[in-house]
Amino acid sequence: MKTLTVRQPWAILIAAGDKRIETRRWYTTYRGPLAIHASKRFPGWARDLLWEEPFGSTLARLIGYGGMFGASSPLFEVLPLGRVIAVCQLVDCYQITADNAPPEPERSFGDYTPGRWAWVLEDVKLLPQPWPQAKGRQGLWEWAPDG
Repeated sequence: MKTLTVRQPWAILIAAGDKRIETRRWYTTYRGPLAIHASKRFPGWARDLLWEEPFGSTLARLIGYGGMFGASSPLFEVLPLGRVIAVCQLVDCYQITADNAPPEPERSFGDYTPGRWAWVLEDVKLLPQPWPQAKGRQGLWEWAPDG
């Protein structure tokens, strides 16, 4: 299955259905099933976003009471790393212009600099359990779950 590695917190935002467009600096002709792999790396600058809006309130909803994660641990400790966490359909890829950036909060969840590419994701399904230790790669890569 074609797979895209995405850093946290963007990976969990995709998996939860709050981020429907992944922005990249490159175009792809691929359309179809796509697995979302949460990068093993979670740099400090990305962790800092957990406390900024709209990340903070969106992610708090995910880990709050009745959310997808228990509320007993800090968010940065419960976000899956180095694992496939969702599957979806990649349905479109278009170049970003000054006129076609989406409204908030989607706009804050990506880099909508004109000239970059918007990858449109639909039918996102969070896996019941993150797939254990999948090694990510740059670009689109093939993932074959064992078993």
